Amino acid sequence: MSDIPRLDEEALAELQDVMEDEFGVLIETYLADSRTRISGLKEAVSAGDSERLRKAAHSLKGSCINIGAPKLGNLCFELEVLGKEGRLEGAEHLLASVEQEFEEVARELESFNR
Repeated sequence: MSDIPRLDEEALAELQDVMEDEFGVLIETYLADSRTRISGLKEAVSAGDSERLRKAAHSLKGSCINIGAPKLGNLCFELEVLGKEGRLEGAEHLLASVEQEFEEVARELESFNR
């Protein structure tokens, strides 16, 4: 998975062009929303609720892809598959990877937004 880029800079540049002055608001909204969604992932794993995990991972995956964070989107897809299959083995480890990748994405998005 290391060949998947953390950020799709071309997609971000297009979003920046389209959003103009509202780009910063878009980034901040994405970051806040993602933190909430990651909390939902944690709650689903803690509760052993694979369907809730699937839905939360699917939702976060979509927003990651839309903002231009393909590597994070791919990790979310892996969590989504676990949920869809009704499996939670490995979900905690994968969730830790999602959290770590999100922190890197957040750091890079904040500097991209300057």
